[in-house]
Amino acid sequence: MSFVPITSLLNSVPGNGFLSHAVNLYLRYKPAIEELHQFLEFQLPRQWAPMYDDLPLGFGHKYKKSMSPSLQFTLMGPKLYVNTVKVDSGNRPVTGIRLYLEGKKSDHLAIHLQHLSEVPGALEISEDHGYDPVDEPEERGYYEPVKWSMFSHVYTAPVQYSSSRMDESTAIVTKAWFEVKLVGMKKVLFLRLGFSTVASATIRRSEWDGPSTTSRKSGFFSALMSTRLSKELQSPDQKPNKVDINSAIYNVGPPVPTRVPKMLSFVDTKEMVRGPEDLPGYWVVTGAKLCVEGGRISIKAKYSLLTILSEGCLL
Repeated sequence: MSFVPITSLLNSVPGNGFLSHAVNLYLRYKPAIEELHQFLEFQLPRQWAPMYDDLPLGFGHKYKKSMSPSLQFTLMGPKLYVNTVKVDSGNRPVTGIRLYLEGKKSDHLAIHLQHLSEVPGALEISEDHGYDPVDEPEERGYYEPVKWSMFSHVYTAPVQYSSSRMDESTAIVTKAWFEVKLVGMKKVLFLRLGFSTVASATIRRSEWDGPSTTSRKSGFFSALMSTRLSKELQSPDQKPNKVDINSAIYNVGPPVPTRVPKMLSFVDTKEMVRGPEDLPGYWVVTGAKLCVEGGRISIKAKYSLLTILSEGCLL
């Protein structure tokens, strides 16, 4: 008895390449049958924004140190410059987020978004022009120092969609940027998110993913958040490094610097991403928050699963 690959039976079928890819995905990740359609919809190429070619390798007119706000965490420590340019996925679902050190000396803090290269066919996504993150109230209890309390702080409140829309839609993250504001005598780093709405959809389940260590809290509101969201913010056990064998994943970015950047002592650049191996395999980012852990700035991502409502559910 001889065995042949199941995909070889599709050789004479039109569109066999797509069918073979779908079969291979199913055999590798084994999603539940009832989740298979949406799982396959999300198995598109992924890429990081901004693209590699858009990253500042030197200090052009947009990235001059004199024009970039800076943070300082100790008296004699180096300055961390902040890239405040808005990163936009183009209304495509975001599947990952990371802090990144850009510039010739890797001393510019930036935020990057991993997103699908196209919008899945089951989703109808449009930009929400009515949402303004600057209008969100700020609680001083979320201001956390990175090192010394007399120097720069980070605003650590969760950033989530809070519009009062009443239609049958839900919001996903499609933009991100940093803002540095002077609060009293201290500079504070803020994370801002932009959202797009998914028509005829609802969030079925959400959970936070990110560093698992407990963040140092600087006030009542941070302590309250830690208690209230402790279960939600807990991340699963650390996963082993995965090997990306999927040709649908684009290059993740520029070459890694040969020398370890000094600013890595202040910034955790670990990527928060979810893909087909994180079943059911179609997670999207719907929120995020900055954290201060062990004297380093890190980021957590809020992931959600969407349920597309049928016409019968809308009646």
